[in-house]
Amino acid sequence: MNVRRRLISTAALTGVSALTLAATSACSSSSAAGGSGGKFNVVASFYPMAFLAEQIGGKYVHVTSLTQPGQEPHDLEISAKQTAQLQESDAVLYLKGLQPSVDDAVAQSEIKTKVDAGSLTSLEDHGNEVGGHAAAHDTQKGESGKDPHIWLDAVKYSEVAKGVGKALEKADPGHADAYKANTDALVKKLDALNTRFTDGLKTAKGKVFITTHAAFGYLAERYGLTEDAINGLDPESEPSAARVRDLERMAKADGVTTVFYETLVSDKTAKTIAKDANLKTDVLDPIEGITSKSRGSDYFQVMEANLKALQTGLGTK
Repeated sequence: MNVRRRLISTAALTGVSALTLAATSACSSSSAAGGSGGKFNVVASFYPMAFLAEQIGGKYVHVTSLTQPGQEPHDLEISAKQTAQLQESDAVLYLKGLQPSVDDAVAQSEIKTKVDAGSLTSLEDHGNEVGGHAAAHDTQKGESGKDPHIWLDAVKYSEVAKGVGKALEKADPGHADAYKANTDALVKKLDALNTRFTDGLKTAKGKVFITTHAAFGYLAERYGLTEDAINGLDPESEPSAARVRDLERMAKADGVTTVFYETLVSDKTAKTIAKDANLKTDVLDPIEGITSKSRGSDYFQVMEANLKALQTGLGTK
């Protein structure tokens, strides 16, 4: 990875307000491109936004993504060609503050429909520790900021989906009925996913889990868990020796069995900590992109895999 992930600071996300409606085909591996075939042309900044646009837009939208499968979204630097293609789209869907180059391109564009997912739900300040026991563990808070990982909470993702649906209905009124029906169907599936997580984690023996970076704060809060992250919102920063000692101490005190790592960033630190503390490792995917390493071919399949990984790691009854 040539460009370090940029830390999402409070200042960077304070102004989250404009959502540009866009999408990419979940199966597409290409960057934003033309060829909409007369369909409503939606550009999405990265996979979670593309998935929404595809699910809600259905056959009436042409969805393209600015982020290639396997590319770390925060590292994205938009090319001149992508900028030109963005200008030609009917709508863009993005998450302001997550990808600075996208924010700049959207701000300078004349696209009529700009949808910022962060404006459709509430964003919270999260640091290295998030959840029920965070206050007791958080001896080193590290850097924190507005947490953009709203798609990992099915309830918040559902709120965003509703907003995206309304934006599409307004932007392309000729197909408003279809967009509304598709939105309702997606919200129903997200509600069912939330129920499966609620039921699947309520009997967990453990309540604390360790991750590479603080991507699962909303999920932890939703289901009464505590996330302890090796890094904060920036997965590529190097943890201090004191932070590593704190994690090992906490893991022993709370009976943690597993250190979770992800697929788009290095697993080296996670596996080193696990080895030193005699813990297992497993994947907990923040679903920032779907690749051959993903445990599923779309958002719902990978979320189900995440649920199983948490159940195993936390010891559900």
